[in-house]
Amino acid sequence: MWGRGATTVAVLLAGAAWAPPARAATARDVAALQVALLAVGLYEGDVDGISGPRTGAAVRAFQRRHGLAVDGVAGPRTRAALGRRGRPGYGSRALRSGAAGWDVAALQFELARHGFPSGPMDGGYGPRTAAAVARFQAHAGLAPDGVAGPATFAALRAPPPRAPVSLAWPLSAPVADGFGARGARWHTGIDMPAAQGRLVVAPRAGRVAMTGDAGDGYGLQVTLRHGSGVRTRAAHLSSALVSPGARVATGAPIGRVGATGTATGPHLHFELIVRGALVDPMPALSGG
Repeated sequence: MWGRGATTVAVLLAGAAWAPPARAATARDVAALQVALLAVGLYEGDVDGISGPRTGAAVRAFQRRHGLAVDGVAGPRTRAALGRRGRPGYGSRALRSGAAGWDVAALQFELARHGFPSGPMDGGYGPRTAAAVARFQAHAGLAPDGVAGPATFAALRAPPPRAPVSLAWPLSAPVADGFGARGARWHTGIDMPAAQGRLVVAPRAGRVAMTGDAGDGYGLQVTLRHGSGVRTRAAHLSSALVSPGARVATGAPIGRVGATGTATGPHLHFELIVRGALVDPMPALSGG
């Protein structure tokens, strides 16, 4: 079944966006390519590291624009035509404030995937990227100097963190927007649209760490500590029903749905944080 022909097809599929010799494209390489194509106005999808039809179409459009062989593979000639956006390779140099290029975009994707988004993934190493690197370094037990060198790249090779606990649903409502890439940004939780004033409950027993508006666009929010470095945050609330320091049981009311901050309509933005890393809460909520 898995003969030579099937292997060839698998390699071609893996390298649909970019396939350097002897290895298929990594998700971070695909993400860096998506950032570059987004910058030149040819890609309108999410920077998600997935080499799908939209990425391939954007590569072919770029190749046609630059008189290259139109094969949908971002090989050396295509990357050279991308200029600074197509180089240098990830991990080939230490990265610090002021750096720009393919490797910075790949780093920004890896940081987001590991729970430390740095704002827009744009291939520019500005203050927000440096701050995200420092937060990741502290999480990984490294000196938080904000410079991405060999030790930081090595730590980013570890799998992204997962929830070490299970959670109850904080609201009975459908999930309209999940965790992950949204355009060039990273959505740090899940969004659950619901009527203004609907009750939001604690997803796990814990202690209230914070209530109020942190000035980060998420409006009125309640953050709970659950032990073992696990926290949850309920945001865009219309009211908070608990105070800092209070203990809460699973299912205890903590707030009401609202549209505070930069929300465009009433919904709950719910996050799971594990030792400082923003983690997809869906596996914990789904029990697996």
